Amino acid sequence: MSTGTIYGLGLGPGDPDLMSVKTHRLLTNAKHVAFFRKKGRTGQARKMVDGLIPEGAVEFAMEYPVTTEIPVTDPRYNQLLSAFYAEVSVHLRSLAEAGEDVVVLCEGDPFFYGSFMHLYTRLNHLVDVEVVPAITGMSGAWTATGAPITWGDDVLTVLMGTLEEKDLVRHMDDTDALVVMKIGRNFDKVVRALKVAEKYDDAWIVQFATMPNQTVTKLSEMTEKVTPYFSIIVVHGQGRRP
Repeated sequence: MSTGTIYGLGLGPGDPDLMSVKTHRLLTNAKHVAFFRKKGRTGQARKMVDGLIPEGAVEFAMEYPVTTEIPVTDPRYNQLLSAFYAEVSVHLRSLAEAGEDVVVLCEGDPFFYGSFMHLYTRLNHLVDVEVVPAITGMSGAWTATGAPITWGDDVLTVLMGTLEEKDLVRHMDDTDALVVMKIGRNFDKVVRALKVAEKYDDAWIVQFATMPNQTVTKLSEMTEKVTPYFSIIVVHGQGRRP
């Protein structure tokens, strides 16, 4: 019996109309659909495809054992997540070895800071795994600002808000255009770093990019509470142009 394929399905930044044709085809014909979620939640990727999963498809919710309950620097964090990824990989592998195709829903692009890559490294040498790329959340964010992110020879840097403040400042100082992701509890630290790097006044914050509740605001004018998980900070390059 031939084995099935596990598909890391990039869903794009949030707007279903921005899915690729291939993603839509695989999703709407799927018999097995897996997705990550926090315990007690629906899961953002699952919400994004509501109404598109075929009737009768078997859904497999992969619930994180930990998210923000303990610091990422705590050794237990990696231990818990490693065991979790190993466990769900065993289940997905068993389906593929039984001849079943499985789609794994991935917000944005599967190979861009996504959880799917941790399954990929555990499975790609054992069964057939195919990654379907997609528009990233940051692309949706800078497009929402209505201005190009890079011009001419501009260098674009993507930073994680989880970095040490001194490292944030160093990278911000050394780039033309900037995207900051994973802001979360690091919002105040990121703001301080932007001010030190003299990029604060040029920064925009985009929340829920491409989704119905999208907001686009100059960071310096931000007055409401920031939604940590779906917030991206953008600083546009101002490089060479004709």
